[in-house]
Formats: sequence, structure tokens, C-alpha cells
Amino acid sequence: MKGRPIFKLQTTIILLVCSVVILAMFVTHILIGATVTNDAQNNLEEKAMIIARTVAKTPTVIEGMSGVRPEQEIQEYVEEIRQTTNVNFIVVFDMNGIRKSHPDPSKIGQHFVGGDERNVLRGEEHISIARGTLGLSLRAFTPIYSPTGVQLGAVSVGISLENVKDTVAKSRNIIYIGGIFGTLIGIVGAILLAVRIKKILFGLEPQAIARVLEERNAMLQSMFEGVVAVDQNGSITLANGKARKLFHQANLRGDPVGQKVDNYIESIQLSKVVSTGKSMFNRETEMNGLHLLVNCVPLYVNGEIVGAIATFRDKTEVKVLAEQLTGARMYASALRAQTHEFMNKLQVILGMVHMKFYDRISPYINQITNHYQEEIGFILRRIKDPVLAGFILAKMSYAREQGIELTLSEDSMIPEPKNQDLTHEIVKILGNLIDNSIDALEGSNKKSIHVLLAYHEKQELLTINVSDTGSGMSETLKKKIFEQGFSTKEEDRGYGLYILQHSLENLNGQLNISSEENVGTTFHITIPYKSKDE
Repeated sequence: MKGRPIFKLQTTIILLVCSVVILAMFVTHILIGATVTNDAQNNLEEKAMIIARTVAKTPTVIEGMSGVRPEQEIQEYVEEIRQTTNVNFIVVFDMNGIRKSHPDPSKIGQHFVGGDERNVLRGEEHISIARGTLGLSLRAFTPIYSPTGVQLGAVSVGISLENVKDTVAKSRNIIYIGGIFGTLIGIVGAILLAVRIKKILFGLEPQAIARVLEERNAMLQSMFEGVVAVDQNGSITLANGKARKLFHQANLRGDPVGQKVDNYIESIQLSKVVSTGKSMFNRETEMNGLHLLVNCVPLYVNGEIVGAIATFRDKTEVKVLAEQLTGARMYASALRAQTHEFMNKLQVILGMVHMKFYDRISPYINQITNHYQEEIGFILRRIKDPVLAGFILAKMSYAREQGIELTLSEDSMIPEPKNQDLTHEIVKILGNLIDNSIDALEGSNKKSIHVLLAYHEKQELLTINVSDTGSGMSETLKKKIFEQGFSTKEEDRGYGLYILQHSLENLNGQLNISSEENVGTTFHITIPYKSKDE
């Protein structure tokens, strides 16, 4: 990660925006200032020329220059016009350059000063800047013609350059005021923008955001589960390394990020989670022959769904872990139950020794040994799969520890399955049913569970019956027992029968329940089953 920046994000944004605004206003001043200066000067030139043309076409001036009227009327008329239009001077002169009007009457009859009148005496209108008796001024010249078209003289209208500079300065002042006002608005806007961005980023600095992003990416890439996230439009926005590996195993090519999830991995159904807002847990699905265990949850921001995220694992890996866990738990449970039984029997033997019933000790030990061997032999003869046989033995020991009689029907007979994965599903189904029955027997006077496992070779079906003498269920309760999280016991339970139902759906199995309150409950299950010997 790079070194720590000199300024914080908020300060950087304020400085950057203010610099951009000030630079923009400076460039605007340069570009617009020159335009405004030219426009102001052009307006004054146009004003002077309009006044000059107006005076040149006035009958009083034309007739005065023609000798029809006295020349002094020209002075009176022109002065009235000058004072009305607020120009510096209006001078009328003849073809010899002799003034017929002037703001200073003493200058009438004298020659026009400036040297820039030659062009107008040749009949050309023009604008010039020259110094006369009234100082440096901007001058507009236009010729005076008689009705017959003969040039009689010319008119010069002058505006002092000081007035021109004042007009330009006023125009520039407007630009300065606008620039200052714009800069202030830019600074305030920059501060508000910086505060807003800071709030959106939860007060984090860029280096903190980068660190969080790196940590998140490292965490996602190190996860053993595949992780896929989509936005509210159903487009994939994230897929970690494990997810991409699983996609490759399922022959899904190309970069998943940016693609529509329904087109790329429709089986995960993330779009459904986005549209309904309902989570899905421990759902088994298939992706081009790859069996996955998927969990999907919607993502909320400020109470609105902005997407969804799915985590999934290869079901084969989960099954291996489950079998290992199931075997360990069965082994521990069997050891605990047998240890408890063994301690009880040792206490009986110890009591016989204390009471000196030596002749009864040997038959008692033989009875215990024979019973144990008969139980193991009975189960092993009927259950050929060692994992399933060990599981049933463990459940029997656990049931005896709880004061419950768990029996396996003599009609039970199961060959070893062709697909070893089926054993895991049967253990899961049978374990949930027996555990459910043990819970149902709490408070019952007669505590017994009867299990029947029967294989039908022709139909290639396995029948599982689990009956108990527990409290039974009402019709209302029977409709709710398969709901996820529903339980008549304490919290954090109610998943056993929900998982059982999903196992049956995956195996295409069928389930029937018969129950009577205060009498007992029987679960009858049939699932497809192929023997290893076939």
C-alpha cells in the first residue's frame, strides 16, 4: 500500500474543486474580458457614428451648410443634440476643414484639429482616435451631402477616451463581481460535495477503503465455499476463486462477472431471492452434473434490496464431512451408552460379591455376554452395510440410556447399497426419525420405538418404518412439522424433519404419517434402493 497522503479526502476535494473553479473563472475573465472590452468600444463607436449620421442628414445642418439658413443655427442645433446624447463634442466643418460648430464657440471658424479628417472630406465614413482641442478622443466621421449629392462638408462626433475607459472598466467590474461570486459558490459547493462524499464513504479515507477492499478480497478468496453476488438487476458482480473453480468443474466458461445470473447459473435461483426477498438455506441443486449445497440471502441497504449473495459447496465434500462427523458421533454415543451400561453391570457384580452370591456371578456374566453378542449378531445378519449397522447399534445403546426400548424388527433385511452415498441419506433420515421419536416419548408411561427396514428386491425399494408410543400429533401439527425452524421444543431446533423432507425429494422417496394423540406416531417411508449384489 502506498504512503499516507498529505491531505485528507475532504481537504483534497475542497482544494481540487476550488482550484478548478478559480482557474475556470480566470480563463473566463481573460476570454470574456477582451470580448466585453471590444463590445463596449464598438458600442461607443456605433453610438458616435449614429449621432454623426443623424446630424449629417438633418435639414438644419444641410441648409446651413448650403447657405439657405444662417450658419449660427447649426451651432444651436448641434449643441442641443450634444447635450442630449452626452457626447464630448459634435463638430460640423466645411470642405476646407473650417468649423461651423464646436462646444467652445470661440473655436468656430477655425480649422479642424487632429489631421484625421482627410478621408471624410473624400466622402468616406470612418472611426479614428486622435487628439484635438478637447484632448484625446474616439471620433466618428461622416460626410454631409446636398440634396443634389454634392458634398458640403462633414460631421465629427467625439467621445473622450476617458469615457471609453470608464465604460470598459464598468464592464470589467461586472466580470470581477461575477467571478468573485462564482468562486464563492464554487468553494461552498466544494465543501458540500466533500462532506457528501465523506458521508457516502462512511467517513473512511481512500487508504482505509483500499485496506478494507484488500481485506475483503483476501477473505473471499480464502473461503472454502464458493461465493457469488448479484445486483438488483440480476447481474453477477462478484465471484471468488472457489466459485470460479466450481464453475470450471461444471464446464461453465468465461468470466461470470457482468453476466446475468439466470443465464450463467440458473439453478442457484439468485434472481428469485432478489425479487422475493426470501432466503434459502441448505438447498441441494445440480449444476451440469455437479451437486451443490447452496445458501442464498438477500442484501439490504437502507431497508431496500440491492442484490443477493449465494454461498455453495460441492455436496460430495459435505457428504464426506457429514459421514465423518456421523461416524464420530455414533462412536462416541455408543461408547458413552455402553460405558454407562457397563458401570451399572459392574455395580451389580460388586453387590453380588459383597453379598457372597458367588454362585450367581458366573451365570449373570454369561447372560450379559450372550445378550450383547445376540444383539450385535442380530443386527449384522440383517443390516449388511457396516456404517448403517453401527449407527443402529449406537441408537439402541443411547435409547437404553434414556430408558427407552428401541427394537429392530425381525423382518428387517437390507443388503449393502450399490451407491455408498445412499447410506448417508438413510442414516440422515433414520437418525432424524429416531431422534424425533425419542423427543415424543418424553413424559410417556410406555417408552418404546420399533424400527422396520425392509428391502423389496423386485421393486428395488426400501421401506423404513419408525413407530413410537409417544404423545402423537394433531392434524394441525402434522401440517407444520416440515416447516424450517418449527419445533415444539426450545429454540434453535426444528430442522430435522425439514432436512428429512429435502433428502426424500432428492431420492424421489415418499412419506406417509399416521398419528393419534396420546397413542403414538408411525412414519412410513419408501425410497428407491439398488443392491450392490445386483
